Amino acid sequence: MPTRRHLLALSLAVTAATAAVGILPAGAGGFTAHDFAFAGIDGGLLPLKRFAGQPVLVVNTASRCGFTYQYDGLQALYDRYRDRGLVVLGVPSDDFGGQELDTEAEVKEFCAVNFAIDFPMTGITPVKGSGAHPFYSWARRELGPEQAPRWNFHKYLVGADGRLLAAFPTATEPTAAAVTEAVETALAGAGMGAGDGT
Repeated sequence: MPTRRHLLALSLAVTAATAAVGILPAGAGGFTAHDFAFAGIDGGLLPLKRFAGQPVLVVNTASRCGFTYQYDGLQALYDRYRDRGLVVLGVPSDDFGGQELDTEAEVKEFCAVNFAIDFPMTGITPVKGSGAHPFYSWARRELGPEQAPRWNFHKYLVGADGRLLAAFPTATEPTAAAVTEAVETALAGAGMGAGDGT
């Protein structure tokens, strides 16, 4: 079974190969979110192009953080909008305060047992600094360093076309009006309708 390091290297290689053949949409550096892939929490690659046509809320998470309770809100947001196309993508990370568990299996069990999480999740992933996953490096360039994660449970909203639409800091709850309004707008822009999803 490939290791996390091998999967990350493969993700980087896929991104580089895509750039080399010039199949890159418009955007900073020619990239969109759909040009990146994460290691999945169960192994294998999780390419963001899998979600093309759907808005995606990408959230760096941690299991032992004071904000871990936000998993409830993330699941509630996913439950509310999933039938209309929203994807919530959890990105476990140990970058802030060393607050993530040691293995993907532990993270998956923790999320299932404590929060009944069923939205997709990646493997444990670096999201800041020189070792940040390419998606996070790209997002920082796209929106600026002031919109980059400063702690766990930072949220990026990616549009159906792969462009970054918004960033929300840790303290913004997943079900806050700012988030739900941005999600509604993204769903409407993707041709998925408006309303409250109830």
